[in-house]
Amino acid sequence: MMKRLAITMLAVAATALTATASHAGDLSGAGSTAIYPVLAKWSDEYHKESGVAVNYQAIGSGGGIAQIKAKTVDFGATDKPLKPEELDQTHLTQFPAVIISITPVVNLPGVKPGDLTLSGPVLADIYLGKITSWDAPEIKKLNPNIKLPNTKITTVHRSDGSGTTFNFTDYLSKVSPEWDKTVGEDVSVSWPNGVGGKGNAGVASYVQQIQGAVGYVEYAYVMENHLVYTKMVNKAGKTVEPTMEAFQAAAANADFSKVKNFYLILTDQPGEQSWPITGSTWLLMRVDYPPAQNQGVLKFSDWFLKHGQAQAKALDYVPMPDSVVAQIEKDWQATFKGADGKPIWTAMMK
Repeated sequence: MMKRLAITMLAVAATALTATASHAGDLSGAGSTAIYPVLAKWSDEYHKESGVAVNYQAIGSGGGIAQIKAKTVDFGATDKPLKPEELDQTHLTQFPAVIISITPVVNLPGVKPGDLTLSGPVLADIYLGKITSWDAPEIKKLNPNIKLPNTKITTVHRSDGSGTTFNFTDYLSKVSPEWDKTVGEDVSVSWPNGVGGKGNAGVASYVQQIQGAVGYVEYAYVMENHLVYTKMVNKAGKTVEPTMEAFQAAAANADFSKVKNFYLILTDQPGEQSWPITGSTWLLMRVDYPPAQNQGVLKFSDWFLKHGQAQAKALDYVPMPDSVVAQIEKDWQATFKGADGKPIWTAMMK
């Protein structure tokens, strides 16, 4: 596995780029922190090859949606897809960029990565405040061979509008009727308890600082920050670890050809090997921007969809299959038109 850049260093680099890059043709984006580690790598490589800087603010999916709606960036990024009717009303379009995986992480003395197993219903009850100690019977039943401490559980969640939160709470809603009824799923919810951290990095930091903490982050942050991840019991009742094979097994169910505007939720997928909290990050673009402005985003997107697979896999993301990339570019041709009514992507490719 390729050595990853430190998340904190990437954040500093992104801030510096945003502050200094202002050349014509440079791109601006904002949104998802889940995609940030790989998007930073893509941006760096694309800048070397094309001379175009991609200045991205990792402010959370809610912020990315707000900024593209406000026309303050060239593209937004969100881990919660917008429904087709909302896209139509706001002159937006979306396409998936990469498959992401969300992983529970804990801070328990003596517990190493992969030692602890959780299930969806138990995780929901922990975040509901019904399970408050790590030696609770429900957790012991899943972990008969681990000596669990009588330590108070502190739940950590996102404080900002977050697609990672949307996927996490969507999963909890599917496995817990009580969660579905009392909390539900969205980029922001009324958490029953716990501590809020900004971005995936903020959640990771709080989990590291608080003994007895449990949180949820995109898997790239697990690896980069050496967090203690848990195994999960999936929809098939099998205990699985967060691995590329498990992420790919869940992603194999992603048939974007059968949905409008690539609107597809990937949590709690079937399959004995599937990781249960899997999602995607979508790029949001405005269909009413000038053709030249959108062409720059399409060129960058075409590059990372076709040439960014190595960087994605190195950071444990699942790249979009070639069949999906073909669907995406066909959608571009139908969506983005010039003043003459012709597709700007087809014209650009010629």
